[in-house]
Amino acid sequence: MINIPEQDLQYITSLEEIGWGGVLVAITLTLHAFGMVYTLHASGALKSWFDHTHSFARGIGIIIVTSMMIIMAHLLEVTVWAGFFIWKGAMPNFSLSFYFALMDYTTLGSNYNLPLRWRLLEGMIAIAGLMTFAWSTGILLTVVQEFQEQQLQNLKQRRRKHPVQSPPPSAPGSDETKHA
Repeated sequence: MINIPEQDLQYITSLEEIGWGGVLVAITLTLHAFGMVYTLHASGALKSWFDHTHSFARGIGIIIVTSMMIIMAHLLEVTVWAGFFIWKGAMPNFSLSFYFALMDYTTLGSNYNLPLRWRLLEGMIAIAGLMTFAWSTGILLTVVQEFQEQQLQNLKQRRRKHPVQSPPPSAPGSDETKHA
């Protein structure tokens, strides 16, 4: 049997909690939309600036910049949730609130719980995180796929310019054919 504290048995989901959760998820997705469009735009701009070179380092650099932009978008989204928790008095300070929001946003969870009045938001922040991480993964896969295709094309071009020479066939009766 599950041991639930008596005070937790008094919890009832409220429309206020559902409403604020919906608003926060909507804000999160809106911020993420702007962040991902801007990330793709910046990634495209970097590619066009360095269009003359298709080096491995250039491609990795674009992937790193794209990844950092995605991370910054996620941290901004977590900041919104943390700010809400502070505003509503659900957390004692911003550092703890940000840590809690980040842990729940990434679905890792933390040792802290929101007050009963806001307990449903622990799951809703995880839902927002799952949706935005899936979206971010799609963006990163797009950039990485372009990088991989370019690197494979570069490899094919190098092989055409410098084909690998195969050794000449052994003459009949030579030492190599005797041992085979």
